Amino acid sequence: MTFRVLDPTPEKAPPAGQLAPRLATLEGKTIGFISNGKEGTKGFFGHLDRLLREEHGVAKVVMRTKSNYSAPADAHIVVEIKSWDAVISGIGD
Repeated sequence: MTFRVLDPTPEKAPPAGQLAPRLATLEGKTIGFISNGKEGTKGFFGHLDRLLREEHGVAKVVMRTKSNYSAPADAHIVVEIKSWDAVISGIGD
């Protein structure tokens, strides 16, 4: 019997992305939350919303939920991201 072992790693690495520029402050900013829709995100994002507003002066928090927890964000959410100053994406397992 022969065993054939396959190597799943790609032949070349994907191009490295760039980090978004860091905000100097969160005060007066709009922060978007993207949830995967699982139950555990509700309480966490609710708590984080309060902290960001009360302790960091965030002006607005926008909460969006993906239609499928295992897929990328829906197209309408991706379009909306452009109007936010920062994005927090989370899972609720």
